[in-house]
Amino acid sequence: MMMKRMFSAVTLLLTVVAAAAATAHELPRHKPVPGGVAVIDLPGDRGGRPEVRYRDRQGLVVPNGDDYRAILGIPLGTSPGEQRFEVRFPDGESLQKRFHVEPKEYAESRITIADERLVTPDAEALERINQERPRIRRALATHSEADSVPLAFALPVENVETSPFGRQRYINDQPRNPHSGIDIRGATGTPIYAPAPGQVIEAGHFYFNGKTVFLDHGEGLISMFAHMDEIKVSVGDELDTGELVGTVGMTGRVTGPHLHWSVSLGNTMVNPRYFLIDESPLDRRENAE
Repeated sequence: MMMKRMFSAVTLLLTVVAAAAATAHELPRHKPVPGGVAVIDLPGDRGGRPEVRYRDRQGLVVPNGDDYRAILGIPLGTSPGEQRFEVRFPDGESLQKRFHVEPKEYAESRITIADERLVTPDAEALERINQERPRIRRALATHSEADSVPLAFALPVENVETSPFGRQRYINDQPRNPHSGIDIRGATGTPIYAPAPGQVIEAGHFYFNGKTVFLDHGEGLISMFAHMDEIKVSVGDELDTGELVGTVGMTGRVTGPHLHWSVSLGNTMVNPRYFLIDESPLDRRENAE
């Protein structure tokens, strides 16, 4: 048991060191699928960094030598085919660019929740949920200005993925929204570490998500950690890669202890896998697509 713990600690340390050594603009994988990420070259020499608008939302733009790249989050409900976005230059000119979204099929996920109030909330619970929603929406819609944005993430918990991103969920045989993150197994109390530098912009105990932390990485890139047992940070804290966020738990609507980790890009939930430096622990996932 001691050797296993030492191995896990060394593995996590190596992953954190790799993340810290990554350049600020190391890119996520280009996966132009529903729930994926599009990485698109932009022209430079137009007076500075351009602004990008995709689906009426500001996109992430990073340097690429003398030019730039747009990093765009593609909503899960996007149909395959052509997508357009606008590029606005500091000199006042603008242009339309296109990219193609490829089809992707996601599997189903069916779970049973014993507490029916977590499936069909009563009036009191609905009042609480309606009070919490604006906080969650504000956090996910945050777009803070940043000189550089970390795009190479470490795993917040080193373990097996038990439920992948994008699955169509059925809870007690009732259809729900697709799974907007990945679930990573962990015993209650397992440490959760920041996958990349960022600022804590929201934290609390929510009805469905349980104890949750939102970490702003800059320019519309947000991590959300849900179902935690303990929150070890406060709003306003600045975290570096590998710093403690909290611990794994089973608060909110869950069937067992795990971390639900979501990544939002431009207020769009995307697959966190595309930002990972090393996803080898997740490759041993159960119930794979």
